[in-house]
Amino acid sequence: MIIKNVGGADRVIRIVAGLALGAAAYLTSGPAAIILGVAGLGALMTGLVGWCALYRLIGINTCKIDKP
Repeated sequence: MIIKNVGGADRVIRIVAGLALGAAAYLTSGPAAIILGVAGLGALMTGLVGWCALYRLIGINTCKIDKP
């Protein structure tokens, strides 16, 4: 089971950055477009899903979880 580890502000920043990188990939060509596209897709997906594998590996959690 995947536990969310990306908080609200972090998610918004990742979504905006992913869209900007995707637009940059669309406007460029060659290897730079591929690199920008992959980076944009990664940022967008972690923003939408709310889980980041790198955060999990290094133990960061920006998600505020309500405890009962």
